[in-house]
Amino acid sequence: MTGPDPLAAPTGSGAPADPASIWRVATVVRVEMHLPSQYPLVVLQEVVPPQRQARIPVGLPEGTAIAYALSRRPTPRPLTHQLFSDVLDRHGVSVEAVRLTAVVEGNVVAELETSSRAGRHVVPCRPSDGFALALRRQPPVPIVVADWVLTELSGSQPG
Repeated sequence: MTGPDPLAAPTGSGAPADPASIWRVATVVRVEMHLPSQYPLVVLQEVVPPQRQARIPVGLPEGTAIAYALSRRPTPRPLTHQLFSDVLDRHGVSVEAVRLTAVVEGNVVAELETSSRAGRHVVPCRPSDGFALALRRQPPVPIVVADWVLTELSGSQPG
């Protein structure tokens, strides 16, 4: 990957106070639906051992969009995140990383890091939008999670 280091300390509103925070690379492995719940769960898995998993509830439309992107299933017309990805491409904007930076009152805080000739920018986003966009980009966009966030979401101790 070229461009800024996605594991560098984030600069957005969700940045932790400690820039030496440990970041873990994760990937979306599946979208689960457990009835009678109306909310799908996006399952993230840490790429390296101990390969902790975290389940993040998302809205039904967002879960559907992520499932389509994960399965690389074509749609008759572009879904919203594909449209946004295409617009970014046409304007020369690269998506460098999706970061999960905090958990506030049970909600996961995320940010999207972009770069272009205009510079590097960090924009707050919902985790579901970050995942749906990251899965549609080529090359794939890394999803990085603050270690303490992954620990909290997975319910396990860091390795």
